[in-house]
Amino acid sequence: MSTTQNSETVDYVNKFRPSSAEIDRRYANVRAAMEEHGLDALIVSGSEYSGFEGAIRYMAGFHILHRYAYVVIPADGDPVVVFPKEATWVGDHSATFIDNRELPLHCGEWMAGFLKDKGAKKVGVYGLEYIINVRDYSALAATDLEIVDFDIPFDYSRAQKSEEEIASVRHSMEINKQGVLDVIKAYAPGRTEAELMGVAENTFSRMGCARNTMDMVQMGPNGSLRPQMVFPTNRPLQDSDGMMYGLEISGEGGHWVEYSRPLMPNGMDDITRDMMDAHQEFHVLVQEHMKAGRTAQEVHKVCMQPFVDRGYRSGHVCGHSIGMTMIEMPRIGEGFDFVLPENMVCSMHPHVMNEARSHSLYFQETYRVTAEGGEALSDTAISAYDGSETELVPLS
Repeated sequence: MSTTQNSETVDYVNKFRPSSAEIDRRYANVRAAMEEHGLDALIVSGSEYSGFEGAIRYMAGFHILHRYAYVVIPADGDPVVVFPKEATWVGDHSATFIDNRELPLHCGEWMAGFLKDKGAKKVGVYGLEYIINVRDYSALAATDLEIVDFDIPFDYSRAQKSEEEIASVRHSMEINKQGVLDVIKAYAPGRTEAELMGVAENTFSRMGCARNTMDMVQMGPNGSLRPQMVFPTNRPLQDSDGMMYGLEISGEGGHWVEYSRPLMPNGMDDITRDMMDAHQEFHVLVQEHMKAGRTAQEVHKVCMQPFVDRGYRSGHVCGHSIGMTMIEMPRIGEGFDFVLPENMVCSMHPHVMNEARSHSLYFQETYRVTAEGGEALSDTAISAYDGSETELVPLS
């Protein structure tokens, strides 16, 4: 199935289409993981929920506009991409690089029948914990298939990014940086939280992100931030406020990045300033220690030490692998002995707070793992802004 497009649209879509070599690389890595775990087939799930659509784009080239989709990969045989029939005309199916496409009334029942015909016994599911449609899972669970959670093995198989993927990551970062800068430049007391977020969203939409944005704010009084990440409201902003617009996006190539910086028009209070000092130390350690051959757990332990030394609490893990799905495994945290390969991409964002939970500081940077350490892909300094700036501060 395909839709009619003019040549200009086709050329634009092809600009961000992975090469045949890149597609082959992805499937070779995933099939190797399947073989290692003894799978007869793998179901890769994707949902339009922001950040969870990327596995389908990674394995099929299709950008989910609404609803959900699957890629079914037999151990022997060609993959099939499965769309719900009601979504026949939702999304650009011509961008899909898999030839075998199905649009059944009930995706779960179709996949159950397909796998039975293939003689499959052990079937892995990527997306079993968060993503797969409940109706479809119920149809699969009603069979005698052995269904296994394949979230971590699938993510580990795609953790090392190719040079082609790294180029897409860098493109996304340039868009993200522009959105952050536009928020800083647009700040003025009296503008609302939501109005300022609208500036970022306008930039992201204009630069081709579509709905692939995950935005939130942290706000606080008198140069501080509260721990909660929330939706922006229509509350007018004051110069005494602390603001952190947490901006996470993917550009046309589909690779997510995370980048943000605190906005403190009248500066930070003493507690927040101390937290900022710890963040700066943390990112120096990331650049030094996030190198190929280290484990995720080792990087977490050494890099979080500045916060531990000051007695700050962590709201969640300090980072995670990131790619065409916004949050991929491994997390950069305790219990993850995954050995970091070169060209793995990680978002690093310690969410720290004091014991009283009155103060917090959180912002994001995306790194590439190299043999020497972590490359900060924004190439900008770990610093706060006051709203008077016209450019981002470069990394010295």
